Amino acid sequence: MKLERVLPYMRTLLQATLSKGDLAIDATVGNGNDTLFLSQLVGESGHIYGFDIQEQAILSTTKQLETHNIYNGVTLYQASHDTIIDTIPTELHGHIKAAVFNLGYLPGGNKEIVTKPTSTIQALEQLLSVLAVGGIIIIVIYSGHPEGKIERDEILHYAATLNQKDASVLQYKFINQVNNPPFIIAIEKR
Repeated sequence: MKLERVLPYMRTLLQATLSKGDLAIDATVGNGNDTLFLSQLVGESGHIYGFDIQEQAILSTTKQLETHNIYNGVTLYQASHDTIIDTIPTELHGHIKAAVFNLGYLPGGNKEIVTKPTSTIQALEQLLSVLAVGGIIIIVIYSGHPEGKIERDEILHYAATLNQKDASVLQYKFINQVNNPPFIIAIEKR
């Protein structure tokens, strides 16, 4: 057996959750890698909703999708992930099967623009209300920058306080690595 690194493990969880025709959310589209992966999992009959506050991220994701000939099945919003509940059509609430976050800053972008714990926790609360039973939220936490440590601590506290009757929460991380390696919090709605 070989232990999966954090990002491959995230993909394993998504593959176990999503099928063709499903709906999913990329709450931080960044450079589009997760959006592309999600769209491949749900296929042409599914749909991905992507959010990012930075125009550069929306443009990079659009280019990533076009490079892979994906022109349908993805809707991108240049908006904060804490607008999910108002942005996703209400008839889809309860049908979202997965959501993914990569917290921190846009790789190759302005490192002063980072995700914030308040908006991230608001997005998590909204997602738990629109997620299908058995659906999963995966948060990849990067805490190697000052704001990342604050966000990490607040998200860990939030996740630990979720009622086990409502959600199962997993933390997946390597504890003997240096330099604040990323780790995963996965929340499965019950």
